[in-house]
Amino acid sequence: MKNKLILLLAFVVIFKIEAQENPTIIVPNPNDSRVITTGVPFLLISADARAAGMGDMGVATSVDAFSQQWNASKYVFSETKSGVGVTYTPYLSKLVNDIFLGGLTYFNRIDERSAFAASLRYFSLGDIEFVPDENTPPIVARPNEFALDASYALRLSDPFSMAVTMRYLRSDLKLNVGDVDAVAASTFGVDISGYYQSEEEAYADFNGRWRGGFAIQNIGPKFKYDEGGVENFQPTNLRLGGGFDFIFDDYNKLAVTAEFTKLLVPTPPILGTEFEDTNGDGEYDTQISPDNGVIYKGKSNDVSFLSGMFQSFADAPGGFEEEMKEVTWALGAEYMYTDSFAFRAGYFNEAEEKGARKFLALGAGFKANVVNIDLSYLFSTSKVQSPLEGTLRFSLTFNIGAGEYFEY
Repeated sequence: MKNKLILLLAFVVIFKIEAQENPTIIVPNPNDSRVITTGVPFLLISADARAAGMGDMGVATSVDAFSQQWNASKYVFSETKSGVGVTYTPYLSKLVNDIFLGGLTYFNRIDERSAFAASLRYFSLGDIEFVPDENTPPIVARPNEFALDASYALRLSDPFSMAVTMRYLRSDLKLNVGDVDAVAASTFGVDISGYYQSEEEAYADFNGRWRGGFAIQNIGPKFKYDEGGVENFQPTNLRLGGGFDFIFDDYNKLAVTAEFTKLLVPTPPILGTEFEDTNGDGEYDTQISPDNGVIYKGKSNDVSFLSGMFQSFADAPGGFEEEMKEVTWALGAEYMYTDSFAFRAGYFNEAEEKGARKFLALGAGFKANVVNIDLSYLFSTSKVQSPLEGTLRFSLTFNIGAGEYFEY
């Protein structure tokens, strides 16, 4: 029973149900919003504890070893020559103990104006055991996905830099049970990002520094999980953020940051046919069937990934109001004491019609010599419980050549 439960949950988390047998006719409200689904959704999970502790943000926060996932252009502002980061995030930890997201990152600041980084993110769905019949030994499958990244960042001016990240994706979710043709899906993606960090400026009672960043992530072709399946969009998204550092003295600093994110993936249209007023109530009847290919409202999402990126800004059937609901936002704060202790808090919000992810996050960080330890914890504030509810995430960073560069 436990194995069946694990399998069911894994499919609910990872897959969108694409078809139904014997579909029934439904009459929805044409203005209802729709959740946008993509392939390889693990790319949107915050892999490091620092970003998670501030509400899943990182495009405009200060540089750290895990900037690769959020904005690789930050690496050229690192005061450390190089570093290695390791992170571990349990998933659905209240139900199972072998589903997790792990990560390994290495960065190196080449000189004053450039840096490179490489990283691996691995998502495991644990062991799933199948028993075909009572006379056949159990078959164990281990579905998994991973992303292998490499980035190069260049400082275009003293306060501004940009970076390009190349990514190889492999999704091995097809369960090879009696199917000799089961193979893993693979594709590639690209990130383009930029980061701005001002010089420290003197104000009335404190010094301050402005930060800003953007990233267009997971730009790449659609892919299939199997030969006969539908094509899946990558979770292409646009991140915009800004923040300010309150530097009170040599010991106390408070950083506040806001971030906005939008998936650059087409919104599913409303399918159906508008009929005449059949009951005399002055309103048209809208019938929609899952296999009805007629678009009642919205635009077709059967487009290339590039067309889909541009279309995503103006294709929601609900118009501008629904487009705005597709934008998630997060607010976060980080208090640092002597650059050795950090306390973090953040809030993440997503419209209920678009996924209903809403949560409060808390985190802490400790620095001892060349090692940083970061922890975070999530409290869901939505009616839909987060799979990371009650999960303690942690990250470990090893700093190599700390203090070789001076930025402030």
